[in-house]
Amino acid sequence: MRIGELSRKTGVPVPTIKYYVREGLLPPGELTSRNQASYGEAHERRLQLIRALLDVGGMKVAAIADVLAAVDDPERPLHKVLGAAADRIGSAHAEHDDAESAAAQDVVADLISRRGWRAHESNPAAADLAKALAAMARLGHGAFTEVLDDYADAAEQVARADLRYVDRQVAVEDRVEGVVVGTVLGEAVFSALRRLAHVDASARLYGTDAPQGRGTG
Repeated sequence: MRIGELSRKTGVPVPTIKYYVREGLLPPGELTSRNQASYGEAHERRLQLIRALLDVGGMKVAAIADVLAAVDDPERPLHKVLGAAADRIGSAHAEHDDAESAAAQDVVADLISRRGWRAHESNPAAADLAKALAAMARLGHGAFTEVLDDYADAAEQVARADLRYVDRQVAVEDRVEGVVVGTVLGEAVFSALRRLAHVDASARLYGTDAPQGRGTG
């Protein structure tokens, strides 16, 4: 197909497609003449993945480029592809140098050790968790750490569900893409499910019988 048809099928403007090609996110089309190129189903699928990571996963173009490089590396083990995707979801950068931050980092290190997780406390997700816990403590909600293991139990169950999905993808290329989808987009799915569950739990706890609609929760 021509680039115009690819644009119509995916809803991605032609200039944006060309930008993705220049940035290395999308492979170039096969040249059929000096000024014409042909694109196939693989390009359409890759564009859909890029848009999903941008629009649903909230990832930046540079982060998507790193993840796709891992996806396209045939020597990269699935575990490393998962890590490449997971490490680019978080937002933790600079952190406060205060007592709350130090305490939160200790809590996270203890959680990882206590649960026997094969992750290091320097992992970006651990930094995100410590950042969130420290912010809660500054707001007077340091007691949130008392329910942290309940959250960890739920997180383990969700992680197992993610990887069960990946295992269903038979073709190698599908499994690699499945790791990215399950990690990045699965994060968005779980967040939305959690919000829906909050609406239900709140209604049950506080006696609201009518279903809550838009803008509630």
